Amino acid sequence: MRFASVAAPAVAAFTVLVAGAAAPAAGQSWTPPSADERCPSRWGADDERGAANHMGPEIVLKAARLIREGRVIELGQVLRGSMPLGPRHFDLYMKPTGPSAGSNRRGSNEELVVAEMGQVGTQFDGFTHQTIGSSLYNCVDQNEIMTRDGFTRLGVENVGTLMTRGVLIDVAALKGVEMLPDTYEITVDDLQQALNRQGVALEAGDAVLIHTGWGVLWDTDAERFMATNPGIGVAAAQWLVEQDPMLLGADNQPVEVSPNPDPQVSLPIHQIMLVVNGIHLVERMRLDELAAAGIYEFAFVVQPLKIQGGTGSTVAPVAIY
Repeated sequence: MRFASVAAPAVAAFTVLVAGAAAPAAGQSWTPPSADERCPSRWGADDERGAANHMGPEIVLKAARLIREGRVIELGQVLRGSMPLGPRHFDLYMKPTGPSAGSNRRGSNEELVVAEMGQVGTQFDGFTHQTIGSSLYNCVDQNEIMTRDGFTRLGVENVGTLMTRGVLIDVAALKGVEMLPDTYEITVDDLQQALNRQGVALEAGDAVLIHTGWGVLWDTDAERFMATNPGIGVAAAQWLVEQDPMLLGADNQPVEVSPNPDPQVSLPIHQIMLVVNGIHLVERMRLDELAAAGIYEFAFVVQPLKIQGGTGSTVAPVAIY
């Protein structure tokens, strides 16, 4: 485990494309930057991968060096019809394929899944999932790339396998609680104090996972899980962007605090991460086992389903240490 102070911005030339950095953390509002301010992206005008461009041999080897015991902790929730869904849909129907066949009486079963596979369960947000007006990541106009059977650019099939250093930031443990209170806004100080307590510093290209404890409601209170939740606010999101992560995940519904302290603003962290900075979000993760084990630094692996033109994907990420 690396013992160090919280990292300064990882890349000197890295420009944070977010607004209002000097405003107070608590209750901070947010106004999207103009197209000229946020485009082209730091990865180029034609880029479709965003922060996944960090992915490469050096990042993979750095993650592999964190595997010392060969243990795997699964970070994905089980998909089922009774899971927290809100207005989304997931139904599974069993499909026996026929009577026993042959002298060996071979039987077979399949299933039909009717679901929003891009946006249910533990799920990975792609760049076509969120907009500023009609503008997607890298100022691509969704009206020009949306078709009946998917998006012609920026689809989740472009992501591929991601393997990088994962860092768990256990804010619930910092506060000495199993679960943060409803609508608690995680601040920059919370993140920095949790990292200092854990003796871990963030590095460019990390998968940053935030433990709020909200995941304990997944199996016990689906309605409360979906209604509100603690999560990062605008200032914390801005600070995390400065650390230059590959992706950001949490054990709550939308990663960010919900509802936002500013009632006029709708899920601004989704826009800050996906649309402005090209940083994927992984929502509704199973982080309780990782937190209980006190594993704060590990190899993180995830691969979205290759849904051509999809807005996201249900995923089953893992931590290996």
